[in-house]
Amino acid sequence: MPRFVILSHDHPHLHWDFMLEMEGKLRTWRLERLPAPGVGIRAEPLGDHRMAYLDYEGPVSGGRGSVTRWDAGEFEWRKNEPGEIFVELRGSKLRGRARLTETNGDWEFVFRS
Repeated sequence: MPRFVILSHDHPHLHWDFMLEMEGKLRTWRLERLPAPGVGIRAEPLGDHRMAYLDYEGPVSGGRGSVTRWDAGEFEWRKNEPGEIFVELRGSKLRGRARLTETNGDWEFVFRS
């Protein structure tokens, strides 16, 4: 079963990186705040990250701050289409459904327990 991680990242400002394992890499979005049930959060897509971040905590290369694991676990794909991703999360903190949707180039993350 594929894995996910949410990392607290302190550079360039505090945010959370939501990462989903897919085909040997991590699809990544920057979340402006911690997930809360039913609350829409702006999600900025970032470049794919290395699989090592599933288990990594510490400094990020290039003076880009440091990361700390906020949550991690496994997930199941429910939908993976352009502009819409729907997954079932089984983490230590987040257990439920997460949806990422794109509207006019803007992404939003919503979690429901």
